Amino acid sequence: MSNWVSNVLVGDDLLTRKLIQPVINFAARFYVAFVFFKSGIKKVDDDFRVTAETIKLFRDDFKIPFLPPEIAANLAAYAEIFLPVLLVIGLLARPAAIALFVLNAVALYALHTAGWANPVSNWQHILWGVIFLAVFAYGPSKLSIDSWIGKKLVGRSASLILKIIGIVILSGIGYVLMHKFT
Repeated sequence: MSNWVSNVLVGDDLLTRKLIQPVINFAARFYVAFVFFKSGIKKVDDDFRVTAETIKLFRDDFKIPFLPPEIAANLAAYAEIFLPVLLVIGLLARPAAIALFVLNAVALYALHTAGWANPVSNWQHILWGVIFLAVFAYGPSKLSIDSWIGKKLVGRSASLILKIIGIVILSGIGYVLMHKFT
């Protein structure tokens, strides 16, 4: 009995590894994905175009270095819509998590430069950043498409499949962004 208790306390029991950890990982992914997806949806109109108000916000308040406001607004809006979906379903979850981590850091920088930051927003962004880093470091757990692909196609073929899927998704996003600016 005491051996089971010590295993539970250090997270080395079957229940923790097979059920509790994947559920908590999914809940954390879902939470941050929901926050960022909701923010992205607010930046686009019914035709899925970035709104003039969003571009004005990036032009006047959120000055992102090295990017014109129109490009920064489009990148932020579409990244906040597409990347959370990948994070929730666990497809290319690690690249999505690190990309959202960078987006989160840039957003925190933009809040500070605009004078909008406050202790609550700072801690929210820190919490989201920690969750993104945890997903990046530990992976999306068993409740993910990445895990399913890894089980079905062990080794090089799984890695190749994930790379192909990543290239297709990123190419699609690139095409949409390029189409908007031409």
